[in-house]
Amino acid sequence: MRPNFRSPIAALSLFVLTVSASAAFAQANPAPAAQEAQQMKQIPLTEKQIENLLAAQKEMDVITDKLPEGAADKPDPKLQAQLEGVAKKNGFATYDEYSDVAANVTLVLSGIDPKTKAFTEPPAILKKQIADVTADKKILDKDKKEILVEMNEALKYTSNVQFPANVALVTKYYDKLSAAMKEDE
Repeated sequence: MRPNFRSPIAALSLFVLTVSASAAFAQANPAPAAQEAQQMKQIPLTEKQIENLLAAQKEMDVITDKLPEGAADKPDPKLQAQLEGVAKKNGFATYDEYSDVAANVTLVLSGIDPKTKAFTEPPAILKKQIADVTADKKILDKDKKEILVEMNEALKYTSNVQFPANVALVTKYYDKLSAAMKEDE
């Protein structure tokens, strides 16, 4: 059984990966892409975008599963074209738009308690979990150090939700979105 602090780590890691994937497929040069990965573009979400994201998710997963490790530097044009095609087929103007929606959804998901559906800003959750892991005497020092490095790295890329309406919308679709995102893990 996985400890409770790992679930938000997975969500936050997925968030960071989603933002990084968006940057990887950007047409710009590497310097702006790296900057984009650090500064996630928060957008107000619509119900239609959530529905489109859910519709596209399985097809996107099939394509992204084909991406080799380290593909962020040199995305395969065929896979990039497939991602663009799936995004457009599911109501997004571009893969970047799909990626922005996915990153915003993941940010909100990372702050929702699965049992109560109560929302807490992701940085606050992560800070509390860092404190919990630091205080946990049951975790081996080697493992604790690795977990804390991962959590502190995720904290660098995690911000508060800028659009409160996104929380209500993602909460409404929480079960479907959570199931779709778990398939990614």
